[in-house]
Amino acid sequence: MPRTIMGYVLAETGKHQAGLAALAITVFLLSAAPLEFQRRIINDLTEKGSFDNVLWLALGYAGVALADQILKLLLNVYRGWVAENSVRSLRRKLIDADIGSAVAAHSPVDVGVEIAMILEEAEPIGGFVALALSQPLLQVGILVSVVGYMFALQPYLALMGMAFFVPQVVFVPAMQRAINRRASRRILTKREISGTIVEGQNDATQEEVTGIQRIFSLNMAIYWLKYVMYLLMNLMHHLSVAAALCVGGWLVLQGRIEIGTVVAIVGGLAKLNDPWGDLIDWGRELSVVRVKYRLFSEAANWLTGAKPDPTDAGMSRRSAPAEV
Repeated sequence: MPRTIMGYVLAETGKHQAGLAALAITVFLLSAAPLEFQRRIINDLTEKGSFDNVLWLALGYAGVALADQILKLLLNVYRGWVAENSVRSLRRKLIDADIGSAVAAHSPVDVGVEIAMILEEAEPIGGFVALALSQPLLQVGILVSVVGYMFALQPYLALMGMAFFVPQVVFVPAMQRAINRRASRRILTKREISGTIVEGQNDATQEEVTGIQRIFSLNMAIYWLKYVMYLLMNLMHHLSVAAALCVGGWLVLQGRIEIGTVVAIVGGLAKLNDPWGDLIDWGRELSVVRVKYRLFSEAANWLTGAKPDPTDAGMSRRSAPAEV
């Protein structure tokens, strides 16, 4: 198996990644269009424009929204197929392997533990394969498209709104690293529990209880870190919207900008929140799946008798994953 998760993604699903990327690009190219339709509709209403113009703009908005949702449906279904196909492929590699020789060379207990681990860890690895390239491409594309539209529309309001994302550049990576460290330890702890259960050690019961408690503590720490991070991110978003409404409203009262511009800027800020959060989630999943894939490929190579990668030399089957 390829040494890294991204190597596996490109080797096994390269052409499908290209298809997913094409759909993702089409989706993010449409991301700013609804904001422009909203701006024009609001301006026509406030300036007592013709109803015919408003009607055509509303139909245009509905058409763009429909096209956007259909493309997202196709993208999500295609991602689901790639994910399930990757899981099936990983499990078939195990079935096609010469497990009999592994049992002959090692104890059946060890082989059973490794197979159970591989079958469990194939799911998250396969799920990530579907998002590996299309997800960051889509979310970064939406961010660039919407931010570019906002700056073209009203650079000062856009810059003020973007200022509230600066603190996130500081606290999000720090909190994300803390989450990743705990997720890595959780993977190791689950493997240790599997080993003690199957091997039937005399003190296995106490080790299992301790391990279960450790997993509980790690999960609770992850919950706290993750949701506090989301709270701070949402707080920054709402503060940026409040600032845009306040300053934009003052500019409208002064007759310096149109009310539709304020609506478009506020809508753009709202549209940035989801892709930013999805991009952070993707980064966290990449860190965790990178560890899972390394452990998966190590166990698969051990079962099939493949020569270990020189860069992995010295790692035992239950060695601690590196912090990410």
